Amino acid sequence: MAFNKTITKEEIARMPMEEFTGKIVVVCTKERLKEALSYLSTCSEIGFDTETRPSFVKNSPHKMSLMQLSGKDTCYLIRLNKFKNFPKILETFLKNKQVKKIGLSLRDDFNKLHCLTKIAPDNFVDLQQYVQQFGIEEMSLQKIYAIVFERKISKSKQLSNWDAEYLTLPQMRYAALDAWSCLQIYQLLESSK
Repeated sequence: MAFNKTITKEEIARMPMEEFTGKIVVVCTKERLKEALSYLSTCSEIGFDTETRPSFVKNSPHKMSLMQLSGKDTCYLIRLNKFKNFPKILETFLKNKQVKKIGLSLRDDFNKLHCLTKIAPDNFVDLQQYVQQFGIEEMSLQKIYAIVFERKISKSKQLSNWDAEYLTLPQMRYAALDAWSCLQIYQLLESSK
């Protein structure tokens, strides 16, 4: 299967909007986290993403607020800002060699993660490097997804307040779609080899 190397914003604008239609579970407690990781540990591959409240002041970054982990039809939104300390069971899961975690621009995520915990995550695939073997030169999730699926992902909630007391439904859908779409890209490209 051949893929375009690049895509323009104008081409993306004409594409239909993608939606995550699976189940979204917000995780704020250790009990719910245990349930989420129990399910995700049964998956061979999951989508991974994080969100951080934007800072509009130079040299004043915020801590990671949210980690999204998505299976095929369920995405867990782990509200890290609701936990006193970074959960040990989540550290263990991120080091799990049995579950492949697919994300984008992982260096940024890992740098923010290291502000919360000193673990070394294992068995991660960064789509920015992975897609190069298919001739895709784009680096953004929106453009890679448009090349692979001919559908667009909205980025309208990217700069919203991820530390808010409650996430809005549009925030939850946006966050779930980002993690899920990483998994979808990887699985489709793997099957096209």
